[in-house]
Amino acid sequence: MTTWITICDTCKQDGWDAGDMSQTDGEALANLVESAATGLQDVKTRRVSCLMGCKKACNVAIQGAGKLNYTLGEFTPSAEAADGIVAYAKAHAGSETGQVPYREWPQAVKGHFVTRHPPLPLDE
Repeated sequence: MTTWITICDTCKQDGWDAGDMSQTDGEALANLVESAATGLQDVKTRRVSCLMGCKKACNVAIQGAGKLNYTLGEFTPSAEAADGIVAYAKAHAGSETGQVPYREWPQAVKGHFVTRHPPLPLDE
């Protein structure tokens, strides 16, 4: 089953406007995550404009149908962060429930979890 990494591409961290402003911090993270996830079968990426977690920028959501879903934030756009996000998404994809044991979490995602959402109820 596919796990989606939804990346907020409008996230801007404090001090963003002191840089070259050629792209948002969210765009920079999205580029890195997309590159790290290239070629994966069970992990897909998509960008959205605003996950409404501005105080915890940069934000991503890890989502899968019928599974627990997570919002993570406060990432610095870096290859290490992107690799950790993708590694966690791969573990999420391999989990029947979406729950990944803490001992299997990549170091790069520890301390970045913001919310956990239960699966949506099945329509009856």
